[in-house]
Order: sequence, then structure tokens, then C-alpha cells
Amino acid sequence: MISQQDHPNALAQRSLRDRVGICIEGTDPVDSLNKIRAAELAGIQQVWMTAGGAGDGSPDTLTLFAAAAAQTERIRLGTAITMTYLRHPLLMAQQALMIHALAPGRLRLGIGPGARESLAGWYGLPMTAPLSYQKEYMQILRGSLWESNADFRGTFFQTSNAVQMGNFDAVITASQNAQIPLLTAALGSKAFQQAGEIADGALSWMCPVPYLLNQAKPALQAGAERRSRAVPPLIAHLMVAMSTDEAAALAAVRQRVQVYARVSGYARAFVRAGFARAVEGDEKTLDALARALVISGDESTVRQRIQELVEEGLDELMLQLVPVASEASERDQLLHLVGSLIC
Repeated sequence: MISQQDHPNALAQRSLRDRVGICIEGTDPVDSLNKIRAAELAGIQQVWMTAGGAGDGSPDTLTLFAAAAAQTERIRLGTAITMTYLRHPLLMAQQALMIHALAPGRLRLGIGPGARESLAGWYGLPMTAPLSYQKEYMQILRGSLWESNADFRGTFFQTSNAVQMGNFDAVITASQNAQIPLLTAALGSKAFQQAGEIADGALSWMCPVPYLLNQAKPALQAGAERRSRAVPPLIAHLMVAMSTDEAAALAAVRQRVQVYARVSGYARAFVRAGFARAVEGDEKTLDALARALVISGDESTVRQRIQELVEEGLDELMLQLVPVASEASERDQLLHLVGSLIC
């Protein structure tokens, strides 16, 4: 099922501002909370945070969102993503329900396996059959969050309705109609197809715009058609450089691209998207890939490009600031821009 908020029939009725969110980054939880509060004050409708992990010192997103839920009033809080291999799905459901109890209707739970290298390097855990694992994980989340039924028997998980026992029963009872939107991370066509089959939205990360429009979205639609369900929204991650210095903006984006190109999953995604030579370090192709991943320019140019991308078929945008000259002032510019989009 797809939540009312994310039903495609309602998508066109949502304002542009409601369809654009920003990424919150940082290792300092107090600073992250301040950024979330500042985003709400600026009129931002949605913030997103990545999983973080033991290797980069980032705060646990769901824990931080519980604090943010108590310190804000309306802004939606989205995980993009929380790593499935690190939490049992019933624990994930429990944390999600607690945030929902503090901020009803404001959590959007994005899940995914994360990078194979991070899982093995930081935690010493193998990644086995990630799509099959994610499908079972989603089934348990859907059952426990949407149906108050955690009874499941599969290849990776065997769970029971013990989640409804004890003090947690009151939270379950209060949240039976929560229908917290469940989103899945996607890089390849199979993952986008699976999102179309089982999720309330597909979350991209570091995917070039042409790839999203020409390969990812058709796969998402095919998955939805296969299950005779409405097509869930594609939430596209893009970087934003609030700068007219194109060379400096591209250099900042290219630096990030080169980091991701060393991660096997993203390297394969760049090849599928037609940027194989970027993975090999070709300067010209790296610049072309960077251009396909970033919106840059002055406020008017960035605003216009946001409008164009939504009109071209990207259902929502998840914008990540790439600082060029002054991170603080450029963040303020981005907050003002997104907060002032047409209601």
C-alpha cells in the first residue's frame, strides 16, 4: 500500500515547496538539531539525514530525529537511509513508532543495505542477497507498522507478535493507523523495480538525472505495474552549489564523485549510467558526471532548475549542499530558496 501523503494522485496537487527537501549533514548532534530547527523556521517542509555509521562519527539518525521531533512542530523527518543490516526490523519498527508518537505523521522511514564496503569494514558483517533481505525486512516493517502484525516466517527472519507485548503495547495501540511511509534505497534497475513493488517511495543517491529519468523511473513504474499498485514517488538526491563559479562548483562535486567511485555499488551505477570512464579517472567524463549530479548557479538559476527537474518527471528532490566558498552563507541561501518556493 502507499500512504495517502505519497499517493501519485495527490502528488500533482502538492506544492513545489512540499516536494523539495534538504539534507542535514554533520557529526555534531547539537549542530544537526540546530540545522533542523533553522530549516523549519525557513519554511522547509522536509529534511533528510543519512544513516551515519561507526566509521564516520555521525549521530544515529533515528535517535537524533526523536530529539528533533520534540523540538520542532511540523517539518517532516526522513531517513535516507537507515541501514537494514544493523537493526532487526522489529527494533526499527519500535524506534519509528516512538518518533511517530512524538511527531505524528512526520516520519518517513527510508531503509537500505548501505555500502558493502562500509558494512564489512566498519562492522565486519557480510552483505548477503541484499534485495531478498530488503524485501523480507520491508514485509516485517509493513506488518508491524501498518497492520500491528509482526508474525513472519522467511529465509532471513522468523518473527512473532511478541512486539505487541509489554509496555510497548500502548505505543502500538496509539499508532495502529500511523501508516508511516516506508521508502527503500535504490541504485540499480532491480532495486528501483523492487521499490515499485513494495515501497512507498524510492530513494536515489548520487544518481545522474538522465539515468533517473530514462532508466530508474521506468523500472519503478514496471515494478508497480507488476503488482498492480500505484507508482510510488521517485525521490532524487541531487547536490546543490550556490555559486556562479562553475569551475569551483564542479571541482567540489567531482571530489565527492571520486570518493563514491571507489565504492563498488556506486561504481557500477556510474557505469550503467554511461560514465564508465569517470570510474577510471578520466577528467572530461568526471566533469560530465558532476554536471549530471549538481544544480549550480545563483538563486534564480537554481530555482529555475528545481522547477524544471520536477516538470521533467522527478517526483521529489532531496538537495545536498556542496559548499564552494562559504558554507554558512551558502546554506542560508539554500534554506531561503527552498523555503520560499511556491506553496
